[in-house]
Amino acid sequence: MRKYALIAATVSIGAVSLTAFGQTPAPIVLYSAIGYGQKVADGFTKLTGIPVKLVDLSTGPLVAKVQAEKQNPQWNLAWFDGAEAMRDLANQGMLLKGWEPNVKWNALSKKVRPSDKAYIPGGVTLAGVFLVNTKLVPEDKTPTSWQDLLKPEWKGLVGMPNPAVSGPTYPLVAGLMQSLGSESAGKALLTSLKANGLKTFDTGGPLVKQLYAGAIAVAATQSTRGVAGLVAKEAVRVVFPKGVSLLPSDFGISAKGTPEAQESAKKFIEYFLSVEGQKVALGSGDSDGYYYPIIEGVSANALATPLEKIKYQSVDPNFWGPREAAINTWFANTIAR
Repeated sequence: MRKYALIAATVSIGAVSLTAFGQTPAPIVLYSAIGYGQKVADGFTKLTGIPVKLVDLSTGPLVAKVQAEKQNPQWNLAWFDGAEAMRDLANQGMLLKGWEPNVKWNALSKKVRPSDKAYIPGGVTLAGVFLVNTKLVPEDKTPTSWQDLLKPEWKGLVGMPNPAVSGPTYPLVAGLMQSLGSESAGKALLTSLKANGLKTFDTGGPLVKQLYAGAIAVAATQSTRGVAGLVAKEAVRVVFPKGVSLLPSDFGISAKGTPEAQESAKKFIEYFLSVEGQKVALGSGDSDGYYYPIIEGVSANALATPLEKIKYQSVDPNFWGPREAAINTWFANTIAR
């Protein structure tokens, strides 16, 4: 009877199933560069009882930490914006492959889910949008291309984050290079922008503060920053120039984790991609929460421009992933100095 009672104690909560056989689920060490990561972790632990130790970093330092721990990972789950870096980690054999949660994916998900299931997307934003300060720039003077920003009237008035620190910015740079046809063409344009007074910032937060303060007139950044500005009723206009690119946030499970830790990491992803987990993220109030969902039955913020109205591209992570370290080093030494 005791045996049957234990079996009957199996419970299923939403998308997350736990068994009560007297075993404590393995805790998770989560390396996250997602602004609402702690709120999701708290919701997951409350629902499942599985502890989560969150290490909160910007994407550049996070990926560097993962690389430094290649032989002895101290993490079970990594979560950040940018499939390029995830693909590079997968190519090095650092990520668990071949697993994907059983969720109701929507059509957008097909554009960002890797065929080898080496990492799992959680949502999609856009890299390379322009945010324009409407107090400084009349609508008929709004720049609509990267080439526009080379004009003398924009000297010293354009800013962007440093991709060596800001995770969403390497996909921006890679997308710009892809749209121009080559890495060298992209470097040439960025070099010209610097000559025209381009200002760089470590991350998007300080960048948009300077935009709203009027220190710059145009910020090239992630779409979530634009939605956040609209929600806050800032004087901002969002522009989608050629080269704007899909930017997924991705989960990677450590290939060297114990089977128990890997199972807990899978449950975390299942929770996030459940309706309950999506409510936590989308309702977090953090700018990262203004993404385009990739499961059915969940909608983006009403102020986010519908994707069908935007001419965007997909950046090839297999091509640009292995180039990330070198391009980020070049940017830091040439453009951000």
